[in-house]
Amino acid sequence: MVLTHWNTVILLDRSGSGRSGYQLRHRLNGTRCKGTRDDLSDPTCYVHSVEYSISNNTIRRLNLMSDTFSSSGSILSDGRIIEAGGFGDASTRIHYFGPCKSGDSCDWTLGKKHLSAKRWYASSQILPDDRIIVVGGRGSFTYEFIPKLSTNGNVFHLSFLQQTNYGNEDGKNLYPIVHLSVDGKLFLFANRDSILFNYKQNRVVKKFPRIPGIGSRSYPSTGSSVILPLDQKDGFRKVEVMICGGAASGANAAARQGTFLTGLNSCGRMVITGNNHKWKMENMPGPRLMNDMVLLPTGHVLIINGAKRGCAGWRNAAGPAFEPYLYNPKKTLGRRFTVLKSTKIARMFHSSAILVPDGSVLVAGSNPNNQYTFRNASHPTELRLQAFIPDYMGKEYNHQRPYNVSIDINGKEGVAYGNKFLVRFLLESKPSKYLAFSAYAPPFTTHSLSMNQRMLKLRSTRIISDAKGWWNATVEAPPSANVAPSGFYLLSVVNEGIPSISEWIKFIQPAST
Repeated sequence: MVLTHWNTVILLDRSGSGRSGYQLRHRLNGTRCKGTRDDLSDPTCYVHSVEYSISNNTIRRLNLMSDTFSSSGSILSDGRIIEAGGFGDASTRIHYFGPCKSGDSCDWTLGKKHLSAKRWYASSQILPDDRIIVVGGRGSFTYEFIPKLSTNGNVFHLSFLQQTNYGNEDGKNLYPIVHLSVDGKLFLFANRDSILFNYKQNRVVKKFPRIPGIGSRSYPSTGSSVILPLDQKDGFRKVEVMICGGAASGANAAARQGTFLTGLNSCGRMVITGNNHKWKMENMPGPRLMNDMVLLPTGHVLIINGAKRGCAGWRNAAGPAFEPYLYNPKKTLGRRFTVLKSTKIARMFHSSAILVPDGSVLVAGSNPNNQYTFRNASHPTELRLQAFIPDYMGKEYNHQRPYNVSIDINGKEGVAYGNKFLVRFLLESKPSKYLAFSAYAPPFTTHSLSMNQRMLKLRSTRIISDAKGWWNATVEAPPSANVAPSGFYLLSVVNEGIPSISEWIKFIQPAST
């Protein structure tokens, strides 16, 4: 899933699972679907991507040109979505989607230039210069960049991916975790190991300590990760990574024999800036893998979806993790996790969760079966969408909630780095001393990875009232593209831990003089 700045959500699914509920006029290769018996049973004659309107609760059918199964993606500064790689012929293809107002006719288009290497189970990250780096993939120990200057453009070897590959257990380093640090370098994590990587020089700058414990965190072991919110109070200089969940050692081989080993219950936090690097470990309330980690406007982390035993893959897990966890990174060790109300819907392999503008979390998917399977399966294919409603959306907090948020950027395209902008909002009472402004970069989320997810706590230099209940805050944009790559962000006003509905803002490079 991907959230667009038009408040729609793009959903993608693999084309090999079978027929969806909507037919296409033309299949993936362009030939016409005629309604014959063969065509009616051909999955490529059916829709496998839709645009979902949050406000209208409607969908619009989209047309993908190849199988995006286990691909990666990012959002460019102009709001276009780039999807890279996939299964079979799609492993070198690039799809583009130009977000538009709901109801318009924009659709997926296939890039003329292809990737230089096959990218199946690879990861993507937007870079400060508005390029996208695509890292890894099954059998691909390399990285490359989008946009492509040519199909035969440079592809760079990355020995780290070979070193973390356990070939006898499906690698354990697929879908590597990739985070952009504030110095412009990349944090790369695969299996149990991590490095700080200078992609401009193709050089490992630093090797971090191995995360403690036995077991793996990368696909098919599949834990999840976030960068904890970056804060203007330290000048956005501190970057702390958090990784939670994963599978026990040997889980993949055991699952193939019908035994599902208990997953990992540990999380690790490590500051990747500075010179003192040590994983600080703590335990979740229970074991979890294939979990999604979503940054909320409050700065808390929602851990949702997944299973308690086994690993990722077709029918490789058991014991759905029905209870979400809420993690408060500011509390003392041992008091950071809260167990939330249980769902009744299993969200296992191939499920996703994303934050949407009203502060809720859209949850979708779950298909641990090789085909769409609705009966005679331990965990059938799941078609229902859900909204996870955090406590802060409760009516009892309405008197603390900022309303009618608007952003004044003087008619410009966006706010240049380091510049100030005006945020106007309505509040029933005087803002508390805990008033905060958060900016959130929406991710491309798949297989428990929220690629490019990022949250910043911005500086407010002045807050004044100009009418009864109305407040004007002067807020400062992030200092650079290293801290916040150019593009669209959700801005929330958070008063005493209660966020407003978010509004979109675009951070841009200063105009050249």
